[in-house]
Amino acid sequence: MNDHVFNLAKVLLHARADGSLWYPAARILCVSDLHLGKSERIARRGGTLLPPYETRETLWRLQEAVAATDPVEVVCLGDSFDDLGAAKSVSDETRATLARLQAGREWIWIEGNHDPGPVDLGGSHMAEIQRSALTFRHIAQPLRAVSGEISGHYHPKATLRGVGRRPCFLLDKARLIMPAFGAYTGGMSANHAVLADLMSTDAIAILTGKHAMPVPLAACTSR
Repeated sequence: MNDHVFNLAKVLLHARADGSLWYPAARILCVSDLHLGKSERIARRGGTLLPPYETRETLWRLQEAVAATDPVEVVCLGDSFDDLGAAKSVSDETRATLARLQAGREWIWIEGNHDPGPVDLGGSHMAEIQRSALTFRHIAQPLRAVSGEISGHYHPKATLRGVGRRPCFLLDKARLIMPAFGAYTGGMSANHAVLADLMSTDAIAILTGKHAMPVPLAACTSR
């Protein structure tokens, strides 16, 4: 198995090697920070011109995850688009791909800080949702008293000697912070002070790649 299986708030979950999260009992697939339309947004604002293929690559990876799990519900955990302009200017190809992925299943767009408003692309738009003992929201709450919280936003990446730097999940007994699923997304060091304030000292990082690799967060270097 390529997944790392764990319990959060007594709910069995799979941190998948591709950076998605699988909740098998409810057949929910969760992805975070797709940032669709990033290259279009950068070009529109006069930034560096990047090859305009990141949306296609991200959706291809999402199609692979959906095909592997056959979910009844997909939760996109915020910042699904790089901004509202990107959401409103999606191509017919992207619109058709999303429609195919949404067919026959619930599709939830959680609001993010990049895309706070609803867009006309099907599915439901929510600030956050509750599923059993789990709360899905874009940005982790600052209080350590939370339980069963699943969030994104920070794009954590961990560096491990002999392995290199990879996107990673961060997990402790109260919460899970997910890696960005989108192409062209940067990342914050898993050891950054902002994340240290959110995670307990016994937290682990689950590195993505060919196999999900759990390691103590303390074993990751600060880079």
